[in-house]
Amino acid sequence: MAEQARGFDLHEQVPVYAGPILRRAEPRRLCLWLAAKPDLTFRLRVTDAKQHCLTDRAVMAKEITEIPIGAHATLWLLEIILSEPLPEACFLHYDLGVRDRNGTDTPWQFTRQWAPHLCQPGQPAPRFVLKTTIDRLLHGSCRRPHHPAADGLCRVDRELASAQDASGYPALLMLSGDQVYADDVAGPMLHAIQCVIRTLGLFQEEIEGADVNHSEQLFSHHKSFYRRDELLPQSHSSEALVEKFFGGVRKPVFTTASAGNHLISFAEVIAMYLLVWSPVPWRWVTDDGPQLDDSLQQRYQQEAEHIRHFRDGLESAARALASVPVYMIFDDHDITDDWNLSALWESTAYEHPFSRRIIGNALMAYLVCQGWGNAPERVEPLIRKLHPVLDVERRGDGVLNRQPQDQLITELLAFNNWHYTLSTVPKMVVLDTRTRRWRSEITRSRPSGLMDWEALTDFQHELLDQHSVIVVSPAPMFGVKLIEVIQKVFTWFGKPLTVDAENWMAHRGAANVLLNIFRHSGTPDNFVILSGDVHYSFAYDIRLRHHPETPRIWQITSSGIRNEFPDRLLDWLDRLNRWLYAAWSPLNWFTKRRRMRIYPRLPSGRSHGERLWNRSGIGEVRLDSEGAPREIRQLNADTGETRFEAARTRV
Repeated sequence: MAEQARGFDLHEQVPVYAGPILRRAEPRRLCLWLAAKPDLTFRLRVTDAKQHCLTDRAVMAKEITEIPIGAHATLWLLEIILSEPLPEACFLHYDLGVRDRNGTDTPWQFTRQWAPHLCQPGQPAPRFVLKTTIDRLLHGSCRRPHHPAADGLCRVDRELASAQDASGYPALLMLSGDQVYADDVAGPMLHAIQCVIRTLGLFQEEIEGADVNHSEQLFSHHKSFYRRDELLPQSHSSEALVEKFFGGVRKPVFTTASAGNHLISFAEVIAMYLLVWSPVPWRWVTDDGPQLDDSLQQRYQQEAEHIRHFRDGLESAARALASVPVYMIFDDHDITDDWNLSALWESTAYEHPFSRRIIGNALMAYLVCQGWGNAPERVEPLIRKLHPVLDVERRGDGVLNRQPQDQLITELLAFNNWHYTLSTVPKMVVLDTRTRRWRSEITRSRPSGLMDWEALTDFQHELLDQHSVIVVSPAPMFGVKLIEVIQKVFTWFGKPLTVDAENWMAHRGAANVLLNIFRHSGTPDNFVILSGDVHYSFAYDIRLRHHPETPRIWQITSSGIRNEFPDRLLDWLDRLNRWLYAAWSPLNWFTKRRRMRIYPRLPSGRSHGERLWNRSGIGEVRLDSEGAPREIRQLNADTGETRFEAARTRV
């Protein structure tokens, strides 16, 4: 593979490695994210369904932000300002032309030349529909590449391709967390990541506080595959770090995830983003894998089969991301499992230079791959401070500048502006439930509230004067009571890491403020809450016990895009929850939601009265003119759909 990297020829490769992903889309602004060759220039054509040209011009330098990530790779955000507003509620085609910055005499290459897979059948270029009124949206979370389930993004592509008219096209796709699993990586995926790093010459970095002192050593270190949890210094003082940081993903109650291949360097996380969003980087992945013992080799081969299926769907997934405005927010696996679970977790992880760097690198990658396109102006100060980190010419060895990197990580860990809103109808409020935590005042090991008092106050301010609102909370605001009780029991025994003890009701202060927001006289009449995280799907209709008319609240959870809960375990939890927390059960009075009436919607095709649906796919919500759901469905990744039907039974 080293020879492959040295022989890399820009002129023999496609110019774009991943994307474009259509990000923030407004009548006068289009944001496109892509990873491509350095030193490019761009041209954008936008036409309507009748091929009438709406704009056709070079993208101006002031509309382009480029971030070099390697010798042969740059991340680009094109924030194109349009002189005339784009028409709404009709099909639009956008065609991105590229050519070398110094090649003014060479013709433009347009999408069908360098990425024909991004065009839906029969379409001349990627198409989308611009809507400022949300009447239909798609949403989901938790896309784990080596899970055996099918990929929900492929179902998104099929939905978009089958749209006969613009009125039925979704306004947006909301990805509510765990777009990548930086902490749970299959061996074949880690091998692919190393191939991409070498081929593109992604920048390496120096490492402090570990058995390796340079990221390049991860290519050959004997603990690089399936044993990265052993790379931390083995001393008495680091035992807590090993348990909190790497051991946190071992959950005998709910999942059996592994951190043995936890991503470490900035280059590794960037390479994974490229591999999960595009089929192009897989062209550089070689067949030769790592040398492993027999048991690990068997595991590697099993994972390779799942990765092959994932890879087969990437053209479809990439086409979906190019064909509808996409918005994102992180959850823990985008960074590391149980990220900021408690004050003790934070102090343990951030006080060690190695774990601090791992978390910081994942946040840097989130910034440039996800957060950047949501609201570019909010993260622009961080983007500016990223350039000194990536100015490798100053060193001349392709290694990130360590001091600016450490300074940026410090700022990233303190940054509190990841949340954002969309000025749509209804207004969409996307919450950051990971970095503005309400830390426990009882003991540092107890789970933190998902948002602190100040963040919740800001959230309430966003709701003022709104008739209807769509709220994106990565973790459900109203979850399954029994599972929340199990999490509370494990917390009592000092084991919150064992069961992901993170829910809105786990912290008294955060729960009370949140519930009071719903009871406030200025609260919107309609709340639609979109969530993921839990690896199963459900929907609740919720009303206040003493004010049944308003507000009307719907908790709609879709998870995962490519992930599922253990079937038998979920079935038993669902049954026990129905028995223990039926409408007549006195146990309901011991919950923080006792002032609310919760009516679970029943999934069509259910058996044994189940309320939780356990199939990978993508959630769909259709809204009426008042911003209330008129249809809630889970579009299964493989085939078929599940409707969540309103029921009279209360729990």
